[in-house]
Amino acid sequence: MLSFLSHYFKLKELNTSIKTEVLAGITTFSTMAYVIFLNPQMLSQTGMDFDACMVATILTSSFACLCMGLIANYPFALAPSMGLNAYFTFGIVLGEGISWQTALGACLIAGAIFLLLTILNIRAYIINAIPLSLRIGTIAGIGIFIALIGMKNGGLIVSDPNTLVTLGDLLNPEVFLNLVGVVGIAALLSWNIRGAFLLGIGLNWLIGLVTGLVKWQGIFSLPRDITPTLFQLNLLEAIHPKLIPVVLSLIFVAIFDTAGTLLGLAGQAGLLDKNGKLPRAKRILYNDSLGTMVGASLGTSPLTIYLESASGIAAGGRSGLTAVVVSLLFLLSLFLSPLAISIPPFATSPVLLVIGSMMTMQIRELNYEDPTEFIPAFLILISIPLSFSIATGIAIGFMVYPFIKLFSGKSAELSWIIWVISALFALNFIYG
Repeated sequence: MLSFLSHYFKLKELNTSIKTEVLAGITTFSTMAYVIFLNPQMLSQTGMDFDACMVATILTSSFACLCMGLIANYPFALAPSMGLNAYFTFGIVLGEGISWQTALGACLIAGAIFLLLTILNIRAYIINAIPLSLRIGTIAGIGIFIALIGMKNGGLIVSDPNTLVTLGDLLNPEVFLNLVGVVGIAALLSWNIRGAFLLGIGLNWLIGLVTGLVKWQGIFSLPRDITPTLFQLNLLEAIHPKLIPVVLSLIFVAIFDTAGTLLGLAGQAGLLDKNGKLPRAKRILYNDSLGTMVGASLGTSPLTIYLESASGIAAGGRSGLTAVVVSLLFLLSLFLSPLAISIPPFATSPVLLVIGSMMTMQIRELNYEDPTEFIPAFLILISIPLSFSIATGIAIGFMVYPFIKLFSGKSAELSWIIWVISALFALNFIYG
């Protein structure tokens, strides 16, 4: 068995071992396990059943990680995106008034288009055609949006009729603990402590238990019922023309998110070839597409490759065996639902704040010497959180970008695909 694993995952060629890969898988899982309860907490605000969303999150993540390991043989872990689940909840369902069943249908359509684009090699072309500045603006804008949601869920900011929003009541222990969680997670990250997010959640949760703010629900139980969300997606409603910008936004965000994360992780692991390209890249790109389609069928938002995979890579993970170990650990977590239910929002909201801040780091790569690049990127970045809509923010940026280039005498820098995307968004605003 051990020799088979070594041969199948090419451990000798990758200069690694079974022990190293198993430890790397455990490390990766420990850093991203927060998604098991944070994702259903987010999705349940749409009216979806928490338990069903949690089971869907676990099964979908396990499936996608298993495919990544067995098909692509890379140490990258996948799970529902913490940006796209926010868009699903606050942008599509609560923002647009679309039912969560229809939103799941839109996710399935986006996943199918995503898969088709991968098969036809169009996905790589789109990535190369869309300007870096707009990609950066999108990811950073989503980061601020996630942070805003974290502050809202934790009570750090509240609505105000005069100023739109204002500071929450810091004398409220649950609100104050949000800041404690941010401090704890930031300190753990600065010390390069593995599982900083999970430990930060655990710290606030423990404080809540000791102070009586949280009730103990137990640890183990049989897997919860998934039927409230299983195959509940509404495809007939999802094909309505008004959902075209929603589907496009899901595709764009997923493309940017996956591409940036993938290249960063591959570079960290030393998996790029001499030309800076990633071998078997097409096999990798299949996994988030298939995972998104499976996730929509089970009851969760689109998937992406997780940055937390970097922790497993840092621990020595180089092959798909790392991803397979993560997949198995996700399955084991099916029996830990009481633990997930007892974790309060003030323990998980700080994670959203920190993840949001990490997603803004790419802003430093903007070309601030060129107004035709950084101004459209800034419009996307600021419009996403202020409009409380990822789709709206992306649309504004894509609509102004080609015209800024045109009237600046730089139309030669534009790809035809930018004009097409801009036109589609404009038509939606006019007729949507």
